[in-house]
Amino acid sequence: MKFMKNAFWPGRPASAFFALLLICSRAQAQSDPLPSWSEGPAKQAIVEIVKATTDQANPNFVPQEARIATFDQDGTTWVSHPIYTQVVYCLERVPAVVKAKPELKNVEPFKTVLSGNRAALAKLSLKDLEKIAALTLTGMSVDAFKAEAEKWIASAKHPRWDRLYTELTYQPMLEVMRYLRDNGYKTYIVTGGGQDFVRAYSERVYGIPPEQVVGTAGATKYGYDKSGKPFLVKEPKLLLNDDNAGKPEGIHLMIGRRPIIAFGNSTGDRQMLEYTKAGDGARLALLVLHDDATREYAYGPAQGLPGTKIGAFTQALYDEAKKDGWKIVSMKSDWKRIFSFE
Repeated sequence: MKFMKNAFWPGRPASAFFALLLICSRAQAQSDPLPSWSEGPAKQAIVEIVKATTDQANPNFVPQEARIATFDQDGTTWVSHPIYTQVVYCLERVPAVVKAKPELKNVEPFKTVLSGNRAALAKLSLKDLEKIAALTLTGMSVDAFKAEAEKWIASAKHPRWDRLYTELTYQPMLEVMRYLRDNGYKTYIVTGGGQDFVRAYSERVYGIPPEQVVGTAGATKYGYDKSGKPFLVKEPKLLLNDDNAGKPEGIHLMIGRRPIIAFGNSTGDRQMLEYTKAGDGARLALLVLHDDATREYAYGPAQGLPGTKIGAFTQALYDEAKKDGWKIVSMKSDWKRIFSFE
């Protein structure tokens, strides 16, 4: 310790020297708010719009109350392949629900789900999945559903990485969310996924409170239990399909302000990005392109990438993005790392 004191900072204890190193290290980290992003047009656009909209001397300054940023979830902030996380939740809930309603045991599509036949499961239609969702996401109180969803998401793991789904959030997007919030932006999840499902973990995983989650929403019914305590029951009635044109409709309904910045990854996000860019002043629309099969997945079918039924990024969407000045974020080129555990 005496050597450290005399050699590096005469007259001062070594602890002070290390404290200075720590401060310098933190300052260096703070100088780049997006360390997982490679230098390039996408990162530059994010930094530039934040600087422009938060500088009162800039003609594109935006008052803090109007600084809104929206993020799609599946494929934009976490992994959505080979199947959406909420669909996995619904499929895994079928046995318990059928146990309570044994008359459904031999009824399709529940019979197929109970069989565990992966080939048959892969052939389930959208209508089949809607029936499964109606069975597994309704008929209970909102509190019971929240508890069940929280329990499942705390232990459910992705088959490829054998990690919790919540560990498969994209580190670059988490950095963007923090960076925006540090600069007075409100960050919202705007997803085609179930609103109540995402609200069960959004604050813990993204730092986004439940009231800032806009998702596909079903009806609820007010009632009383046997003791007279009031509660809400989830009903099999769709209120908002928060996908495609439903996204700007949901933004207007739930937020009431047009976003300054919007992130998506598929055709389901097109209208949200169009709506964002149509506003006055500085606006930024970004699309995540999954083009890294080694670290995550590669699918499009834009730019010759493999086609997909889950979160398609079509060539028409790619062309619209290029034409209208949206930023395309290449996972392969723009992200130094994808997950925090890399």
